[in-house]
Amino acid sequence: MKFSQDWFTHNIPTFQFIMDVLPQKQDFLEIGCFEGRASCWMLQNGLDPDGGLVCIDTFEGSEEHAKMGLQLNDLWKTFETNVHEAKVADQVVEAIQAMSYNGLARLIARGDKFDFIYIDGSHTAPDVMTDACMAFGLLKQGGIMLFDDYLWRDMPGILHRPKLAVDLFVTLFNEKCDLIMIGYQLAVKKL
Repeated sequence: MKFSQDWFTHNIPTFQFIMDVLPQKQDFLEIGCFEGRASCWMLQNGLDPDGGLVCIDTFEGSEEHAKMGLQLNDLWKTFETNVHEAKVADQVVEAIQAMSYNGLARLIARGDKFDFIYIDGSHTAPDVMTDACMAFGLLKQGGIMLFDDYLWRDMPGILHRPKLAVDLFVTLFNEKCDLIMIGYQLAVKKL
């Protein structure tokens, strides 16, 4: 597998905790997958050998990638190559190349449900809030939703960071989920 960035390894303890407490590991959704480093970890360390992973990404990068000056040529191809190498024979990976709003709408229309949802797409507060609200309806009872970069501060202004949206989501949905982990990432379990 080939990766140009490693924004994931420091999150492995959190992911391992989630996998240890997750009751079912059959259906996973990842919003924002970049080159697939988290996707590959989930395929090899969390998802059932016959499970399915759906990934939604534009494969064009986002505002923080542009600020960093990253060359994002072949992002889609890199992702596909990496997950193909990581998955076992009976696992199914579906990649939806779209804005998360459109990809989530497709999953809602299909009636998909997930045991685990990882939100790591656009980091702007409005996009994170939209992703969270749309994805929560796709989460199975007892399922876990994990927000990446809850304490991330690489972009100026609260509207360009996930924290405000995650805080609002947790407040608005506090009767429908339990907060099970908070740190650099934040996780909730659906009641």
